[in-house]
Amino acid sequence: MNKVRLGRTDLKISPIVFGCNVFGWTVDEAEAHSLLDRMVDAGITTLDTADAYSRWVDGHSGGESETIIGNWLAANPGRRGQIDLITKVGFPMPDGEGLSAAWIETAVEDSLRRLQTDRIDLYFSHRPDDETPHEETLAAYARLIEAGKVRAIGASNFDASQMQAAEEASEASDTLPRYGAQQPEYNLYSREKFDGALADFCLEHDIGVIPYYGLASGFLTGKYRREDDLTGARGKRGVGRYLDKRGFAILDAMDRVSEESGFDLSEIALAWLRAKPAVTAPIASATTLVQLNSLIRAADATLSDEHMARLDAAGS
Repeated sequence: MNKVRLGRTDLKISPIVFGCNVFGWTVDEAEAHSLLDRMVDAGITTLDTADAYSRWVDGHSGGESETIIGNWLAANPGRRGQIDLITKVGFPMPDGEGLSAAWIETAVEDSLRRLQTDRIDLYFSHRPDDETPHEETLAAYARLIEAGKVRAIGASNFDASQMQAAEEASEASDTLPRYGAQQPEYNLYSREKFDGALADFCLEHDIGVIPYYGLASGFLTGKYRREDDLTGARGKRGVGRYLDKRGFAILDAMDRVSEESGFDLSEIALAWLRAKPAVTAPIASATTLVQLNSLIRAADATLSDEHMARLDAAGS
C-alpha cells in the first residue's frame, strides 16, 4: 500500500486513515489492539484520534481512545516507527477547551501521556475558537514544533474564511507555522461544507485533506436502510439523518455501481473520496476484521469515469 503526500507538510500518510473514535466506544481495548495489528501489517498506518474521544459515552471523560492506542504502543515498542499519529485539541474536556496557548500546552502533554509517545505527527485544531487570535494559537504550535513534540499542524471544521485568516496570520510573521492539513466533514451525502470555496482554498495552498465521516457514520455501507435498522450505538447516534429521499437515491446509485464494479459499498464510498482532486486520504472506521478488510481493499479501489459521474449526480 503506497503512502500519499500530505499537502505541504513533510508527512506521507496511508491512503486510508483509520478513525480511532470507535476505540473505547463500540470497540473494547482487546478488539482495538487486534484491529491495530491487522491494519498496520496491511498498510493502514495513519491513525486519527482526538483528546475528546469518547466523551459522548456515559461515564467517559475523554482520552479513552488515546489511552487504548498508547497501551498498544507500550505493548509493541516497535510499532511507533511504523505509524503516523493524528490527534486534536479544542473540543471541551473536563479541564478546558478551545485553542488558547495555555490550554494547548496543557492538552498536548495530556495527549502525549495517554498515547505514551514523545511526539504527535499531526496535531489538529479540532474546531475554530473565535475567542482566541490565530496568532496565539499558531505561536503555541510553533513552540511545540520547535520542541519536537509536534511535526505538523492542521485545522478541522474550519471554513474557507477561517483558513484564510489563519494563513494571513502565518504570512505576516516569520515564526508562525502554517496549517498544512484540513479535516472537513465530506462524503457522498454531505458535500456542501467542503465542495466549493474550502476545496478551492486547499488546492490553491497545497493543503492536505483528510475528510471525516467518509462512510457517513456507516450509512454508506448500506447497513442502514430503514428506521428498524437504527440499532446499536452508532445507528442510534445519528445515522437517521441520512434516511431521506436523497440518501436512498445515493444508495441506489451505489448499489448499481457495486453490481457493475464488484466493489462493496464501503469501498465505493472511499474510492469516490480518494478520486476527488482536493482529497488526500479519507478517514474510515471499522469494528470488526471483516469491516477492516473492506477498508484495506478500498485503498486500491478505482472507479471508472462513468461511475464517478453517476455518483456525483446521485442525490443532487
